[in-house]
Amino acid sequence: MNARELGYRVFGRRFDYLLHLRPVEWPIMAAHTAVGYLIAVGFGGAARGEGLTAALIGVGLWVACLNGGTLAINSAFDRDEGDIAYLRRPPPPPRHLFAFGLGLMLAGQALALLLPPPFALAYAVCLVLSLLYSVPPIRLKAVAGADWLINMWGFGAITPYAGWATTGLPVPRAEVMVLLAFCPLFAALYPLTQLYQADEDRRRGDRTLALRLGMRGSLNVAIAAVAAAFALFGAAALLGDWTGAGRTWRLAILAAALGVWLAVLIPWRAKAETLSPAGHQRGMYLALGAWAATDAAVLSTWAT
Repeated sequence: MNARELGYRVFGRRFDYLLHLRPVEWPIMAAHTAVGYLIAVGFGGAARGEGLTAALIGVGLWVACLNGGTLAINSAFDRDEGDIAYLRRPPPPPRHLFAFGLGLMLAGQALALLLPPPFALAYAVCLVLSLLYSVPPIRLKAVAGADWLINMWGFGAITPYAGWATTGLPVPRAEVMVLLAFCPLFAALYPLTQLYQADEDRRRGDRTLALRLGMRGSLNVAIAAVAAAFALFGAAALLGDWTGAGRTWRLAILAAALGVWLAVLIPWRAKAETLSPAGHQRGMYLALGAWAATDAAVLSTWAT
């Protein structure tokens, strides 16, 4: 018996609601949110428990309530039949999925008020962006460019900032650059998440960024955005206090993370026009691996 069968046996059709929160993504989202906290206090501070309770609560609210609720609302309106990110063979959206997702997001906002004000404000900003992104008649998800901007800021930059904001600490200038670098990094990732759904998006009439750019154009944009992100990481390194041998190995770690991205994107671009949707989906998951490698590189260089 697999996990899905067990879930239906225990919860019945109510398990559909949990599936549409896409919990498979939660570890990825939690790790990216926690990056901000770990940069703020360092591994040593985290080991001593500095701000740990607030961070755990904040990460939980950001991941399960805000992100999970957003994905549930997406499912309520998209009504996808094929595989979607982090959910294979999605069940039909249950009748009250929109209300369930919205209620979860609003409950998270109420609890966010118990944490430092910068975190509650970041949550509120992303809650509004999520509704603008997902809900008709505005539904910016279907407007090429607008969907990109919302995601590069919301998931890219504000999410790790939210982890930092749980500490209530000010953000130094170098670390501002680090957090900003995740904006173009997600600008690279976002169109890659749409390539394998291009046929379904076209049938539905959504004008996604990937459809506007085309297969190879999306990958050209991704490569340029990755270059911009690592330029910002480099600028943060110059603003920081890296010296001596430590500077050398830290720069080498960042260069290795950039190499991982290029190892994914350049071969993908070369065969973009001939790949099947399944091939593009595999590329997306490889890009997610490159994102995880970047998070690890950033932590190795700024949280030690």
